[in-house]
Amino acid sequence: MGTVAFPGLGLEFQLNRVAFQIGSWPVYWYGIIIAAGFLLAVLYCSRRAHEFGIQQDDIVDMLFFAVPLAIIGARLYYIVFYLDLFRGEDGGLDFGKMVRIWDGGLAIYGGVIASVLTLLVFCRVRKIKFLAFADLGVFGLLIGQAVGRWGNFVNIECYGGPTDLPWRMGIYELVDGTMQYVEVHPTFLYESAWNLLGLLALWWISKKWQKFDGQMFLSYFAWYGVGRAFIEGMRTDSLYLFHTPIRVSQLFGGVTAAIAIVLLVVELFFRKHGLDALYVNQIRMREKPQRTALVYLEGDEACREWVRRMKEEHSAAGDYTEEYALAPGTPQEEVGELIASLRSREDLSQVLTHLEESAEQEADTAREEAAQPENTAEEERPPQE
Repeated sequence: MGTVAFPGLGLEFQLNRVAFQIGSWPVYWYGIIIAAGFLLAVLYCSRRAHEFGIQQDDIVDMLFFAVPLAIIGARLYYIVFYLDLFRGEDGGLDFGKMVRIWDGGLAIYGGVIASVLTLLVFCRVRKIKFLAFADLGVFGLLIGQAVGRWGNFVNIECYGGPTDLPWRMGIYELVDGTMQYVEVHPTFLYESAWNLLGLLALWWISKKWQKFDGQMFLSYFAWYGVGRAFIEGMRTDSLYLFHTPIRVSQLFGGVTAAIAIVLLVVELFFRKHGLDALYVNQIRMREKPQRTALVYLEGDEACREWVRRMKEEHSAAGDYTEEYALAPGTPQEEVGELIASLRSREDLSQVLTHLEESAEQEADTAREEAAQPENTAEEERPPQE
C-alpha cells in the first residue's frame, strides 16, 4: 500500500500495486493498465487501417512478432544503461535478474526501437509499404503510452523533483534510509497528457493535411521527442549514458525530434506530393484504374512535351491513357464532335486537350451549339390569333 496526495487539489489516494490474486500469483494493476492500453491501441489501429491501405489481418500477424520483441527491446535498453544493477556479488552478470521484468525495468524507447525494426522486416516480407504501416502504428504507440503511464502512478514511480506547483504530487520517499514526505512533479501525468495531445494533433493532421507516407511517423518522433526531452529533465529516476551526467532518453528524444522536424520541413515545404504519394491512394488506383483521353495537335513540340508529361503522371498514378493526335488544319466541327463523343463515354474519367487557344475556343463553341435543341419551324412561326 502507498499514499499519494495532490494537496493543491485536495485529493488523496491509497494505492495497492496488486489488483487481485489467482492462487498464490498476484495480478498487478500495472499489467492490467498496460494491457488495457495495448487493447485500445489495437482496436483504434484496426478501425483506421483501411485509411492507410493496411489490412486488419496484417496488424494481427505483425503483433505476434512485435509484442514479444518490443518487451525484449525495452528490457535490453534498460539493462544496457543500468548494467550494474544486474551484477552479482562476484561482479558477474545475474541473468536471473535480467529476465525478472515483473520487478520493474522497461524503457519505452527500447520498445519503440524494437517495434520499428520488427515492422521494417515484416513489411519487407509481406511487400507492404513500411512508412504507411508506421504512420498507422504511431497512433497505437501514443494510445499505449498515454494509458500505460497510469501504471507508473499506481506503482508510485516516474516522478520528478520537488515543486510547489498547485498540481504537485505528495509521496513518501526513502531519503537517507528513512521514509520522508516530499512534494514532487507528477511527470507520469505530464507525459500521459502530452501523448494524449499528440494523439489529437496527429489525428487532425491525418484527416486534414496528410501529404505523404511517413508524415505521421515523423510527426510522432517530433512531438514525442520534444516532450520527452523536457519531461525527462524533471525526473529523478532517469537512465544515464553510462557514467556521464547525460540522460539517455533526453538525448535520444532531442536528437530524434530534431531529425524528424528537419525532414518534415523538407518534405512539406520543398517537395511536391501528388495523390500517389500516399500508399492508400496507390492501392485505390490499382484497384480502380482510371482512363484518360489526351487530345492534341500532331507535330507541335509543346504538345509532344505535354503528352509525355501527362502519360508519365497518369502512369505513376495507375491510370490508362488514350491518345488522339489531330492533324493541323482539322476543321473545328470535327474537333468539337470528337471531344463531345469522348466526353460522352462512360469508361473515360476525363478528357484533356492541348490545342491552339483559338481552336479550343471554337471547339467549345461548337460543342455548346450542338448541345442546344434545334427550334422547329412550328416553334419559329408566330402564334396565330
